[in-house]
Amino acid sequence: MAVWHDIKEEGETEYNQWHTVEHMPERVSTPGFLAGRRFVDWGLDRYRYFTLYEGRELGTFSSEEYRRRLNNPTPWTFRMQPNFLNFVRSACSTVSTAGSGTGGAVATIRVNVSDEARFEDLVRPQLERALSLHGICGVHLGAARPETTHIRTKETELRADTGEDVFDAVVMIEGIGRREVEAAVKDLAPAIGSLGPVGSTETATYDLAYLLTTEDLQP
Repeated sequence: MAVWHDIKEEGETEYNQWHTVEHMPERVSTPGFLAGRRFVDWGLDRYRYFTLYEGRELGTFSSEEYRRRLNNPTPWTFRMQPNFLNFVRSACSTVSTAGSGTGGAVATIRVNVSDEARFEDLVRPQLERALSLHGICGVHLGAARPETTHIRTKETELRADTGEDVFDAVVMIEGIGRREVEAAVKDLAPAIGSLGPVGSTETATYDLAYLLTTEDLQP
């Protein structure tokens, strides 16, 4: 599940504490979740935060246990949710993934396309090329499945004023650092944007702020 958003300035310090101490452990401990990663780019005015949750399968993000948690937010979550702005979220099916390890930075290229299957065929050579570039350790393509996560819950009601934009697919490029990722994306993003089925793109590069896996939660 991929999530982009901003936080009101007055709530930003508490947000980072809440997300690290309570929220991400709560999410990652949900059956079927494997890991959570929070990224940030302090230089961005819009979509400053990017969070990626990995699940065993797509159904993890519409499971009964996950919905139960969404419908029973903690008091701290109640207090934090109104601070969210510019919310973009969707569960995604993994179309392709290659590479190994976890990078210190990631670029996200969020796209809207007119023909998903054709886009997937055309973008694969670009992803293969990206993986061969210096410092790039992973390339991933996810197809948005908003019907999985766009359900009304107590948490979405708390964010009612933030909106929740949608997208069709996301390309993620992981690397050993921001410099390497930005160099790779410099020509990759325009190449992807010029593909026939692509209607629009939104690109940003983020630094890894926090990583939590199910193994980290073991007693």
